[in-house]
Amino acid sequence: MTGMTSSARPLLNRRLAEFGTTIFAEMSALALKTGSINLGQGFPDTDGPEEIREAAVRALRDGRGNQYPPGPGVPELRTAIAAHQERRYGLSYDPDAEVLVTAGATEAIAAALLALVEPGDEVVALEPYYDSYAACIAMAGGTRVPVTLRPHEGSFRLDLDELRAAVTDRTRLLLINTPHNPTGTVLTREELAAIAELAVERDLLVITDEVYEHLVFDEAEHIPLVTFPGMRERTVSIGSAGKTFSFTGWKVGWVTAAAPLVTAVRSAKQFLTYVASGPFQYAVAEALALPDSYFDAFRADMLAKRDVLATGLTEAGFEVFRPAGTYFVTTDIRPLGAELSKNGDGFAFCRALPELAGVVAIPNAVFYDHREAGAPFVRFAFCKRVGVLEEAVGRLKKLAG
Repeated sequence: MTGMTSSARPLLNRRLAEFGTTIFAEMSALALKTGSINLGQGFPDTDGPEEIREAAVRALRDGRGNQYPPGPGVPELRTAIAAHQERRYGLSYDPDAEVLVTAGATEAIAAALLALVEPGDEVVALEPYYDSYAACIAMAGGTRVPVTLRPHEGSFRLDLDELRAAVTDRTRLLLINTPHNPTGTVLTREELAAIAELAVERDLLVITDEVYEHLVFDEAEHIPLVTFPGMRERTVSIGSAGKTFSFTGWKVGWVTAAAPLVTAVRSAKQFLTYVASGPFQYAVAEALALPDSYFDAFRADMLAKRDVLATGLTEAGFEVFRPAGTYFVTTDIRPLGAELSKNGDGFAFCRALPELAGVVAIPNAVFYDHREAGAPFVRFAFCKRVGVLEEAVGRLKKLAG
């Protein structure tokens, strides 16, 4: 008796068969093995504000959140989330009925899709997309319909005609991400207005992933989709503390939406983690009340880091799409030449880059259904100390000879 099943059927649920070990795990292991600088995974290499870390310590010591917090999240955090939405965007949410705290934005996405999508429903998502989108749509039994952002004059742009054409009678939901990971695109007011009109016209629900809302650069502006006419009752907005306060390990995210939508999402969420991150919820409540000067300084710091990495990548021979938001830079490797770029194959390039230059990046093709559309693009994270970025840039310049 070996304990192994004798069934010929694969062990892994067939809906998840295409999702093996993530590229992030593979590349992080490669970074460790080769001693490379890891610009693959998007997490900072320094912690966020000391006073917020101390707030978590204080909550632990005071016994706040050490046992199960309330299912919707601790009242202090729900109130702080509602106050943040009001202060930043003029949006009014009831902390008791229209705010839900989740185990990071990843759980918020999963719970929203599991709650709102039924088998056979189509979900239109902007491609390339954050990898959990595809897996969560699959777990919900939905069919994902990608609309590809394409390079145009130095950035990746949405074709609104393509978006409209993707919507069918089976479309249940639009999954929108702005600021957009991995391309760094921030959708404009005109684009968002067109998306809102489409959602109202076709009576679609919308999930909008806004975890990089405080990381917009240059002339870009983050405008929540829910602020447009007809969107309040159909939009599930998702936010996160990890990206804004540089405590990604705390896993504190949230949903804001009309009460019926929050009730639906909570019905799914309660059977995922039930609750999470008790003491950290109190700390994040304090973080959201930080003055505007914190958010301004945070953005300015990331902007300076973006420019260090983007300039260095340009000098190393990459075509660089300077992002208007997030903390990722997408590059086209083909200008490096056929040999170095592995004929424009991002996977082969990223697997070779640690040996070539001692740096790890992520091939954007993992974020595409249309793999060939993403083949030559590679993503680098700049949420690292300036010294680390400068060292990485120095190593990458070897590629330019």
